[in-house]
Amino acid sequence: MNFATDLASVSHGIQLAIAPVFLLTAVAGMMGAVAGRLARIIDRARFLQDRLDAGVLDKPGKEKIYDELYRLRHRGWLVNGCLGFLTFCAILIGLTIILLFLGETSALPIFRIATVCFLAGVVCFLLALVCFLIETVLSMHKLKFEQWPAR
Repeated sequence: MNFATDLASVSHGIQLAIAPVFLLTAVAGMMGAVAGRLARIIDRARFLQDRLDAGVLDKPGKEKIYDELYRLRHRGWLVNGCLGFLTFCAILIGLTIILLFLGETSALPIFRIATVCFLAGVVCFLLALVCFLIETVLSMHKLKFEQWPAR
């Protein structure tokens, strides 16, 4: 393996590797937002489970809680899927950064691999956005806006 040691190659390699870092920053920000949604889902499910465990609910009250717990479970699956796609995206973008830098500073012909890693990372990011969109729609489904007073 012949590594280039001239300053121009190293600086160009850094320039190439910097662009995907912006996507990595977006992924990290989205992971924080999605993890916050997961925490709220878990908190709500624990609250509902505590109400069930207290044993003071009538049958219709229990059915409502079981229905909401069912919806929370589906939302939790979507959020977990979203976090999985985001994590895989971050791994692929990190590999892209490494491959771009190595491709520029060495004689390794790895730019095609870097391209595939980057595109796969973008696909994972888009799939995470789809999961996030579906989860957001499901979270709004429970709200009944027609019952709110008009202004």
